[in-house]
Amino acid sequence: MEVQEIKQRFGIIGNSPLLNRAITIANQVSPTDISVLITGESGSGKEVFSHIIHQMSPRKHGPFIAVNCGAIPEGTIDSELFGHEKGAYTGAVGERKGYFETVNGGTIFLDEIAEMPLGTQARLLRVLESGQYIKVGSSKVEKTNVRVIAATNVDVYEAVKNGKFREDLYYRLNTVPLKIPPLRDRKEDIFLLFRKFTADFTDKYRTPPIQLDDEAQQVLSNYSWPGNVRQLKNMAEQLAVLERDRIITAQTLLTYIPHEAGARNLPMRVENQPKEDFSERDILYKVLFDMKRDMVELKKLVADIIEHGGVSPHYANNPQTLNQLYRDIELHGNNEPQFTLQQPVNTVTNSSSNNSNTIDGFNITHDAEEVEESLSLIEKESDLIRKALKKHKGKRKLAANELGISERTLYRKIKELNL
Repeated sequence: MEVQEIKQRFGIIGNSPLLNRAITIANQVSPTDISVLITGESGSGKEVFSHIIHQMSPRKHGPFIAVNCGAIPEGTIDSELFGHEKGAYTGAVGERKGYFETVNGGTIFLDEIAEMPLGTQARLLRVLESGQYIKVGSSKVEKTNVRVIAATNVDVYEAVKNGKFREDLYYRLNTVPLKIPPLRDRKEDIFLLFRKFTADFTDKYRTPPIQLDDEAQQVLSNYSWPGNVRQLKNMAEQLAVLERDRIITAQTLLTYIPHEAGARNLPMRVENQPKEDFSERDILYKVLFDMKRDMVELKKLVADIIEHGGVSPHYANNPQTLNQLYRDIELHGNNEPQFTLQQPVNTVTNSSSNNSNTIDGFNITHDAEEVEESLSLIEKESDLIRKALKKHKGKRKLAANELGISERTLYRKIKELNL
């Protein structure tokens, strides 16, 4: 049977390639007795596909039952599925047939199978492998011929890794995986479904037809629909019953989106939003640009000192900042005049001499003429290490902290440079 015929027969709306692919797989697997594991988010229509598989299989004239494993208490699920004998447990006043007995020759759909207890999973595995089971409170082996279709909205493989689902049962059920796409991945189908639902509900409740303006259609298509088709259907029913104005605007539509979901899932344009995910290359560029900017600031400071014999009030009032800047100049030596910080003084004076200035307690002297400086990295490195060791009286740990390197690296440098 063609995909379009299946859609018409089972009332499926949509033309998404992902939806068509799921229908094709269901069509191909239907004539067999292979177990099928249907995965998909809640409300995406997993039970519809179980009906497709059953109705298009040789078992279509046999019974079909859908069982929600998550809704059955752990203490009674074995009895529900496999039956029990009279007196098997307190309250078992009579014998009871389980689903695998009553559906013999048909299909059983086990929804939310990841919620099934581990003990029940072991019983189910035996049914899948040999068609045998034992009622609760009995020792007699029973036989059944049932096709099992399972479904879940969680990652079963992750549940296997966490020890919440049997690995052997997972591989036995997952003979043919069938994934149902969420509604947000079927954007081309959202408006079609909405029109179908509103038409059905306006006819049911005898209300005027509903139309969406252009902005409302954009909201409808861009919303993420965490509840999938079920949520869209509920919204269509609410609009059909509650709204007096039958032309629905975007503002009106947004009032039907849950507030909690709206905070995370409201439609918005994201193409102009700044990206927070920087690559290593972007980070490296940013560091280099910051270093370049800092060097420009240092050069401006040096030029200001040379030209005017002083610095701006920002630096003059912050001796610690000034001291650090001069250290940076000394570390990043170039052809510009070299500055030396002498012992702090207690007064702030400006000398009339061209060769010295006193700023916030720091005597700053500079040579009147420029001296060509060596650009050798080894010489620079040796000079800095000597200065750091001299400053800290030969204490390597303090010298290493001053230089921003480890003590082990400093020791290696001392040996390499024969210091």
